[in-house]
Amino acid sequence: MAQVKRIRRNVSGIILLDKPHGFSSNAALQKVRWLLNAEKAGHTGSLDPLATGVLPLCFGEATKFSQYLLDADKGYETLAQLGVTTTTGDAEGDVLERREVTVGRSDVEALLPRFRGEISQIPPMYSALKKDGQPLYKLARAGEVVEREARSVTIARLELLSLEQSQLRLSVACSKGTYIRTLVEDLGQLLGCGAHVAELRRTQAGPFSLAQTVTLEELEQAHAEGGNEAVDRFLLPSDSGLQHWPLLQFSEHSSYYWLHGQPVRAPEAPKFGMVRVQDHNGRFIGIGEVSEDGRIAPRRLIRSE
Repeated sequence: MAQVKRIRRNVSGIILLDKPHGFSSNAALQKVRWLLNAEKAGHTGSLDPLATGVLPLCFGEATKFSQYLLDADKGYETLAQLGVTTTTGDAEGDVLERREVTVGRSDVEALLPRFRGEISQIPPMYSALKKDGQPLYKLARAGEVVEREARSVTIARLELLSLEQSQLRLSVACSKGTYIRTLVEDLGQLLGCGAHVAELRRTQAGPFSLAQTVTLEELEQAHAEGGNEAVDRFLLPSDSGLQHWPLLQFSEHSSYYWLHGQPVRAPEAPKFGMVRVQDHNGRFIGIGEVSEDGRIAPRRLIRSE
């Protein structure tokens, strides 16, 4: 008997998931996509299975703007286990070495300034970065170690929240591409005892914080009570991750031409940069960039939502 293909719904928006422990980012995305029965979906940067916290999930038209959330700054709270190094830099790896911990709060505080501002990091082998088309973590699992180029990242905030016995808790605000595992390993090396990430929680992703997130259990409960449509109430607007951008409202005439790929003029437009655009009815219709001649050139369009 032929299997009936499931007809997915055309829904758009962002769900801010508090990713649970043990889920890969893609597994979490596919679970929520199933609950919504959404046609199109994507996430905005991976969180390790060990990590929890803010994971913006984009659906439908919102996937057109996921790159801007991927590029956004992030915030984390991490628990570092001192005295133990692992193969992966976190609690999921095999133990490489155990050392005595004789570290005080003042020792940690003295080293933190070295990691603030623009710093250089060598990405870990257990990461999704690719070498000759292969993810580094696959090479690492096969026992291979390849040379990785150091990358420049920015640590805007690095604070010691607590130090109890051999565990220290840090609060971090950083640029995209920052590896907290590498940060913790490098700090542990300077402290002379080694360290790995025991817990990791993302507290911020661009403009979104933990307070705005919804749990997988809440989504599952809504689905159980009212089906796919009941989950829709957790969807934020497709442009909610771009609220800090200037907003322009076009006339009906300008909206028509802009939606057909034509740059248009807007008297209230800024002199440069990216903008959000609404039509004359206040509906979000895409993002544009101010060109040198002052017109707003369309970059990503929404035709219906």
